[in-house]
Amino acid sequence: MSMPTLRVRELGLRPYPDTWSAMRTFTDDRGPETPDELWLLEHPPVYTQGLAGKPEHVLDPGDIPVIQTDRGGQVTYHGPGQLVAYPLLDLERLGLGIRNLVALLEGVTIDVLAGFGLQGQRREGTPGVFVGDAKIASIGMKVRRGCTFHGLAFNVGLDLAPFQRINPCGFAGQPMTRLADLAAGGDVQHVGRTLTRGLSAALGLDWCLESTHDASHPLTGSMQADPPGDAEKAESDETQTTEIGS
Repeated sequence: MSMPTLRVRELGLRPYPDTWSAMRTFTDDRGPETPDELWLLEHPPVYTQGLAGKPEHVLDPGDIPVIQTDRGGQVTYHGPGQLVAYPLLDLERLGLGIRNLVALLEGVTIDVLAGFGLQGQRREGTPGVFVGDAKIASIGMKVRRGCTFHGLAFNVGLDLAPFQRINPCGFAGQPMTRLADLAAGGDVQHVGRTLTRGLSAALGLDWCLESTHDASHPLTGSMQADPPGDAEKAESDETQTTEIGS
């Protein structure tokens, strides 16, 4: 009997609001038999504020937009050269809790870094991965009806300067780092493929690359979709949600 398959989509550079809308649509529309997916992409420059975020941690955004999202955690920065990995998983089917998944994502990221001869570390109380005192990967998730969206941001080669205009993850003066300053040979696609292999193995899933041109997939229509408004972001009493992040 073959293992279930994780469908992996390499999406290139995608606007944050369109991707967020597509994640929500995918999660709302999925059923018990819907295969899990992993979206790998980069975003144009954007600050995203999690549900725990405080305005005082956004110091001087300038011309970079700030988007209030429904993920856990506080403010972070996304930009070209950063691998963003969104695991869209049915936790109940996988037999996982959200904290188990966060620990698994941290472990897979640490393994990716080890492949470059680097020692990644967890830090209690702030989901993500550090190299020394500097943060290289941040995690912010949401769970609705037992299914996850949002995910992991791994600094590969992006410009780190915009992090100086916020308190990253709510910590004033938190140093940030990127793979390009620590080791040679890593690019976004290579890191994404390595992360995919580690994550699928940890979940006990096979994986396959999927087309990004499926007309029935939320990603196809997301380029024209409006970002979720305040009314859409309000969850009904019948919908159980959980957020976690830093």
